[in-house]
Amino acid sequence: MVSKSNAKADGIVIKKYANRRLYDTSTSQYVTLDYLRDLVKKGTNFQVVDAKSGEDLTRGVLAQIIFEEESRGANLLPVDFLRQLIGFYGDSLQSVVPGYLQMSMNSFSQQQEEFRDKMTEAMSSPQATMAMIEEQTRRNMELFGQTMRMFTPFPAGSAEGEADATGSEAAPESKPEDLSALREELDSLRAKMDQLLDKK
Repeated sequence: MVSKSNAKADGIVIKKYANRRLYDTSTSQYVTLDYLRDLVKKGTNFQVVDAKSGEDLTRGVLAQIIFEEESRGANLLPVDFLRQLIGFYGDSLQSVVPGYLQMSMNSFSQQQEEFRDKMTEAMSSPQATMAMIEEQTRRNMELFGQTMRMFTPFPAGSAEGEADATGSEAAPESKPEDLSALREELDSLRAKMDQLLDKK
């Protein structure tokens, strides 16, 4: 159960009732998903809680907003991406994916002005488009590497220390086996993007 103090610390509290109605406690009025979407775009933080139990429902409501946008034709999420994302549910890398996606989106948000300028330039030059995609892919791979290091059981320093102590390099098996599989997925995604650009 979410306490009132914790909910307030996270911003505006939106209560969701059994009839699916949403109530903004900061303005004392019922609101819609479009209202919450606009709050997100304005950068206003909020938390959705069950009016009866206090359970945090924010994740589900945000996912519902995305679903509503997609159903209206604002196709932001490619079908292949959705399939790949679904494929990670229950996978051994499931715990790594949220951190990787969060870091990728944070990086993209910080560079969005630069990215907009590059997009404008890319519209008039296929070469610029390819260069932009390659640069973004490189940055994503760097983020992926950072994420994997966060989840690797043994830091790089300890591996080096172990190599010095034994007089030999660490065995390849000490690296996560799923790392190569995820890199193959990323390479596959990049190849698909190249195919889409070739069609254009």
